[in-house]
Amino acid sequence: MSYPSRHDVHCAMVLLKKIPNGKVATYKELARVCDTSPRAIGRIMAGNKDPVDFPCYKVVASSGELCGYSGPGGIKRKRELLAKDEVLFEKNGRVDKKSFYTFG
Repeated sequence: MSYPSRHDVHCAMVLLKKIPNGKVATYKELARVCDTSPRAIGRIMAGNKDPVDFPCYKVVASSGELCGYSGPGGIKRKRELLAKDEVLFEKNGRVDKKSFYTFG
């Protein structure tokens, strides 16, 4: 199986690798850095063919809500992966804003 070179990958996908353990990025933050819209970021994440190399589960709504995970297991699996990464959650099930990552 061949993978596209970094030059063939959208900047949002490359940025996923820079999100440290215990942190998430929002669709809005990725859109800001990539000069596009949060909806476009959602479409890019939905098309991710390599979630092991490009951890799209680390992207959440700006409210901290877990949404938009089309990988096996859906939102439940997304929460499990984030918990494994030691991401903090609020009592209402949303990601704690202390876990939000901002790209420099």
